[in-house]
Amino acid sequence: MQPVSNNKRIAKNTLFLYIRTIFTMVVSLYTSRIVLATLGVDDFGIYNVVGGIVMFLSFLNTSMAGATQRFLNFEFGKNDMNGVKRVFSNALIIHFIIAFIVVLLAETLGVWFLNSHMNIAPERMTAANYVLQFSIATMVTSIVSVPYNAAIIANEKMSAFAYISIIEVSLKLMLVLLLVYSPVDKLITYSALMFLVSMIIRLLYGWYCKRHFEECRAVKLKVDKTVIMQMMAFSMWTIVGALASIGHGQGISIVMNLFFGVVVNAAYGIANQVNQVVGNFVNNFMTALNPQIIKTYSANQLKEMHILVSRGCRMGFFLVLFFVVPIIIETPALLGLWLKEVPDYTVDFVRLVLVITLFNSFSSPLSAAQGATGNIKNYQIVLTTLGLLHIPLAWLCFVQGLNPNYAMYVYLVIVILEQSFRIIFVSHSISMHIIPFIRNLLLKCGTVCCFSFVVPAILHLYLPNNIVISFSICIIGALSVALFVFIFGINSDERQGLVKIIKNKISRFEK
Repeated sequence: MQPVSNNKRIAKNTLFLYIRTIFTMVVSLYTSRIVLATLGVDDFGIYNVVGGIVMFLSFLNTSMAGATQRFLNFEFGKNDMNGVKRVFSNALIIHFIIAFIVVLLAETLGVWFLNSHMNIAPERMTAANYVLQFSIATMVTSIVSVPYNAAIIANEKMSAFAYISIIEVSLKLMLVLLLVYSPVDKLITYSALMFLVSMIIRLLYGWYCKRHFEECRAVKLKVDKTVIMQMMAFSMWTIVGALASIGHGQGISIVMNLFFGVVVNAAYGIANQVNQVVGNFVNNFMTALNPQIIKTYSANQLKEMHILVSRGCRMGFFLVLFFVVPIIIETPALLGLWLKEVPDYTVDFVRLVLVITLFNSFSSPLSAAQGATGNIKNYQIVLTTLGLLHIPLAWLCFVQGLNPNYAMYVYLVIVILEQSFRIIFVSHSISMHIIPFIRNLLLKCGTVCCFSFVVPAILHLYLPNNIVISFSICIIGALSVALFVFIFGINSDERQGLVKIIKNKISRFEK
């Protein structure tokens, strides 16, 4: 496994994923605008909070998705195709079982909680129950798709994600445009249309995998107890981590609903959509990088693995910062342009969620590195304990009469603590020197972050407030990040490599 070849593969896969993300970002933001305008703030909030009930019950799927990805990458790293086939076959069996469990829990506990405890207007409860049913069906299609998605990532065929995602968002936009003309309840119609899209995309992923990957053809659903036990043992400790992850997202959404109603849920949903768009950019890079982290560990190439982890943490931070600087500074203007009606607390939520995502950008390469070792018990116990503190601490803040922003303040502190413990665990597990790693990470990331905010912040304070100025400041903010990343954020070898790539592109263009 050659480093140069790996870097080219990562770059190529990242490019495909960025093409996908830019397209999906533009279409998704426009789609969200239409949905909010068509449904209204209250129904939009209902859709987000009811869907959150099903998401909260999907912790089993979240944990097993990570296990499936890890074991497929590990077998590919050993060049064991029979092992890949065994993992894929048994992953399908496990995910069918998970789908059944999620349906069982959602149709009992989910229905009971929705009708007994949710803060929803009585005249909208029927529609909310329809939303729940369609959300359950959508979740089931997502669960049974996991092994196929994992196969695409393990084979590093990111072009498939790009093409299918473009189809997905295009379908959503087309159906949402039709939503305006629906003669029946628009909230119910929207839920049904999202389920229809999920089914179409599920079939596309299945078709692609069966056509291109040997392990996905003529799958024999034969139980291999050894493989299942290994995957279950690995996922057992990620289950609690998945609970914590879902808890701070969907659990906080439910707690906010109980204290503040669906309008705050709408604001939280919008903030999460902005965050998802920004997060997709770093996730694309990590989706291309993480298989290489696991494969280098499987091949016992620890030095190469250390480089990938360090570079992944830095580049992930810079990719998030590229969007965080302009969006945080110009949040009111951007939201006003995007949405016809901006719910209360949306501006604060967007800014706080983006700051949290900035700190959380280190987690993906560190988690991939720790997962590659298979030693995740203590790692998950510590991180889960911290994560699960979010809901009771937020609840305590709300009981004391504090505003919804305090849920974000609490989680920001938790995320900073989580990243500290991640670095400690990973450094020990893969024999990576912790002091040079932290010094390099904090020095480069901190310097770039501080300098990047200076110029756009000054311009925002002293220039008049209009849409042209706001867009100009956004562009200057993004360019500031790019400039200071080039000056302070990358080492000399990376800088020389980047200059060489730019020169090659220019010379090709001149020809």
